[in-house]
Amino acid sequence: MKIGFIGTGVMGGAIAEHLLDAGHELVVYNRTKAKTDALVAKGATWVDTPAQVAQQTDVIFSMVGYPTDVESIYFDDQGIFSTLTAGKTVVDMTTSTPTLAEKIAAKAQALNAHALDAPVSGGDVGAKNATLTIMVGGDQATYDAVKPLFELVGQKVHLFGSAGKGQHTKMANQIMIAGTMTGTVEMMVYAKHAGLNMNDVLDTLSSGGADNWSMDNYAPRILKGDYTPGFFAKHFLKDLRIALDEADKMKLNLPATKLAKQLYETMVDDKGLGNDGTQGLIKLYENL
Repeated sequence: MKIGFIGTGVMGGAIAEHLLDAGHELVVYNRTKAKTDALVAKGATWVDTPAQVAQQTDVIFSMVGYPTDVESIYFDDQGIFSTLTAGKTVVDMTTSTPTLAEKIAAKAQALNAHALDAPVSGGDVGAKNATLTIMVGGDQATYDAVKPLFELVGQKVHLFGSAGKGQHTKMANQIMIAGTMTGTVEMMVYAKHAGLNMNDVLDTLSSGGADNWSMDNYAPRILKGDYTPGFFAKHFLKDLRIALDEADKMKLNLPATKLAKQLYETMVDDKGLGNDGTQGLIKLYENL
């Protein structure tokens, strides 16, 4: 199959590589061309615009940073919709807003094309190991057609309903991650000040009820002083803002998530640490 991929950063690049390794023909675009070099070296084709990606491929995946980036690559003059034709499928894997996912689906339908919103969870580790969790919104027939491609990069794939439902599910995921990230860093600060051996603490907690993905994947990085992004803090803050905006629309009060957002705002906006991974939150407390 001829597949397009727009956005080949930490996550997108790894996902695109799995599609290429499976034998699919791949056409790629990224705002920073150098981030596609490894894929091009393996046989992918670079093009200059999202419009050219859509023109040359049958299924177009996108995974960019912010909803504004999604809006641009789909709706700008040289965007996907400027050349998308009937029968083709777009799949946005960016964590974005449910409203924008609905807008993309409506435009695709108007062109007699198809659309899915399919944000993921699992971070850089999941992307590299093809063990992502993929949360999908869209119609059943389109989902069934694209599912074999999802299964090349994910270990858990589920359709949650119409356009936007994948994004709503990702917001539920991020609300949970907010709690496990704050819990992980505060647990580590507490354990250090209590004079505990951190490796022993992590080994013990990972065997009991406190075990969680954030602790398993990010606590070891913190101990090594490794704050490289498996997932950028600035993008996580974006997600928390989307989640709370959606909660407001449903007249929900989520105080724990609001507190996590405030902490990440301090980290990203006040401390300028948005390009750290989410584990960099511990820098608000101290370096271990």
